[in-house]
Amino acid sequence: MHFKLIIAFVSNDKTDTILEAARDNGATGSTVISQARGEGLEHTKTFFGLNVEAHRDVLLLLVEQHLSRKILETVAESGEFESNSKEGIAFQIDVEDAVGVMHQIEALEHQVEEKL
Repeated sequence: MHFKLIIAFVSNDKTDTILEAARDNGATGSTVISQARGEGLEHTKTFFGLNVEAHRDVLLLLVEQHLSRKILETVAESGEFESNSKEGIAFQIDVEDAVGVMHQIEALEHQVEEKL
């Protein structure tokens, strides 16, 4: 079984909604890194030297490759990434190898067989 890693940078108020949608579409788990900062095309505004920006979360989802595109699209849709450029971004990268995921493989076998 091959995996992809979906990495999403999201507004922390949308984290739970995005994770629930990803799980409904085949994600079997996630890691959330809280209170990240980032910048897009425009620099963040400051107020007397203090950044005025919403906190971001970084979501890491190790997903089976046949399910990855649907989960990625679900993350973007539930996070409203395309309708508001400041909501977040997500992308996926190939995973060469992974250990400690036997429990996920067992849970995914039936889902992936149905998709194929």
